[in-house]
Amino acid sequence: MSTAHEATARDSAKRPWSTDPYADALRTGRGPLFLRRSDGWLLPLDVERWCARADAVDLAVLDRCEGAVLDVGCGPGRLVVELAARGRSALGIDVSEAAVTHTAALGGRALWRSVFEPLPGEGRWNTALLLDGNLGIGGDPRALLRRLAELLRPGGLLIAETAPADVDERVEVRLVYGTDARGSADALFPWARLGTPALLRYAGPLGWSTDDQWTAGGRCFVALRSRSTSNIAEPPKSTAVISSQRVKKPSADSPVTGS
Repeated sequence: MSTAHEATARDSAKRPWSTDPYADALRTGRGPLFLRRSDGWLLPLDVERWCARADAVDLAVLDRCEGAVLDVGCGPGRLVVELAARGRSALGIDVSEAAVTHTAALGGRALWRSVFEPLPGEGRWNTALLLDGNLGIGGDPRALLRRLAELLRPGGLLIAETAPADVDERVEVRLVYGTDARGSADALFPWARLGTPALLRYAGPLGWSTDDQWTAGGRCFVALRSRSTSNIAEPPKSTAVISSQRVKKPSADSPVTGS
């Protein structure tokens, strides 16, 4: 019987070399895909789950969402699509064009954009989601939490998925297919991994309050509230503004009011 390593090696040999292993993984709906550190350390990415329909754990998270929802790092869009099916206003953002294209093909609204770029509805979103390891975006948890506070309305809800361990680390990684780094020509980029205790240590001094924390299906979650007051001069509206769906980065936003 062949080993799993041998099977992966054969699969990698059959697979055409690509400069975008993440796009290839979304196209096929499967991995193995990893974040690889320069010292060879690998963090597996759950491509199969991301490309499937929202599961029971996801659905329970979505039940907690309030008002208009911004899914930060939406990936192939399973959460945005499920929210849309429920008749909810939802927008996904992702730095991967392939992810945004995939989300749009399934009927979800998404923008090809970083969370740190200008976004529609700033200061008016009711809920933001940071699931599937996206607390790692940018490798700077404080900067990410500050940015999310700008995007949410005062008292808005952030639901974040944390690492299932008491970890607080910043690393530089690249995306690779399988265990072979030759699958990617991408440059290293900063990433972070936070367990629940670490997230709460960062969130408190920045004005976030803890709403809840729970585990389900081997995954860990924290619900946080942003400050109930804002320095924004214009009073926040009750519902966020959602841009019309685009795949490419737009030169300007033409927002429409979300339902």
